[in-house]
Amino acid sequence: MSSRERAIKVQVPGDADAMQLVEVEVGDPGPGEVRIRHQACGINYIDVYHRSGAYPLPAPFGIGGEGAGLIEAVGEGVTHLAAGDRAAYASQPPGSYCTARVMPARNVVRLPDAIDFETGAAMMLKGLTAQYLLRRTLPQGGLQAGDFVLFHAAAGGVGLIACQWARALGLQLIGTAGSDEKCALAAELGAAFTINYRTENFVARVKEITGGRGVKVVYDSVGKDTWDGSLDCLQPFGLMASFGAASGPPAPVAVGTLAAKGSIYLTRPTLFTHIATHENTQAMADELFEVVGSGQVKIRIDQRYPLADAARAHRDLEARKTTGSSVLLP
Repeated sequence: MSSRERAIKVQVPGDADAMQLVEVEVGDPGPGEVRIRHQACGINYIDVYHRSGAYPLPAPFGIGGEGAGLIEAVGEGVTHLAAGDRAAYASQPPGSYCTARVMPARNVVRLPDAIDFETGAAMMLKGLTAQYLLRRTLPQGGLQAGDFVLFHAAAGGVGLIACQWARALGLQLIGTAGSDEKCALAAELGAAFTINYRTENFVARVKEITGGRGVKVVYDSVGKDTWDGSLDCLQPFGLMASFGAASGPPAPVAVGTLAAKGSIYLTRPTLFTHIATHENTQAMADELFEVVGSGQVKIRIDQRYPLADAARAHRDLEARKTTGSSVLLP
């Protein structure tokens, strides 16, 4: 089965207008692949990195690593999915900004009936990221109920999921955001404390909140603007988990700095290392589906855009105008 479909493609990396809506031919899945027809496509900040060339891809290329829809066909060797299944994924290679695609089946999982397509598209990359951070990227000795953690960009898509999941785990999440409104949203969804980093010194506030001890772990997707302060918020043997660079990459780190700050640990994890196998993907997705299905974590979709408006969606994201999750509707 082959059909003409609509897809967002980038010929030359650049600003949001580098994305163009074009027609593409989509054929049958090969071994280990599925063909999925999207009902919704997730939008994430990593898409900006790909589009701009910050994370280079061979051009021309598609954009987007998250979506949900119906499986139309499966290739040889695919046994965990069948035509007609409701499905969702966070996956490489990029290319989810489209009406339908053929893609590797490894990271595609069945979407529970209780979770609608828009929620499925909005939750997979962000939810699996929150899962590997809070459940797998842990400081020495792990995290126990009552422990303090610092989470930057707490009102973003990953942040709002992390706020709720941390509350369910009994953690005291200190969330930073760039406005009082965003701080209020993070607090509403589970942050034990919030800090408006535009009007407050977040290092001083963290020390005040923790009685001078600092936090066990910092989860930082902002990068350059928060880097030095994040290191200063850690208690001895704490963990700095840098998982993004929305404000730009931090300066190179002198190894001796880690000693001077208290024998701290530093890691730069990525989701795609964690979901390298179907078994890992499924286990992580099962945990995510459980906390969403139980109501402990609610997925906020605050922005919806037609597929043709992908450039506007990126401009809003880069201007930090968005909260929660955003989706494209094919």
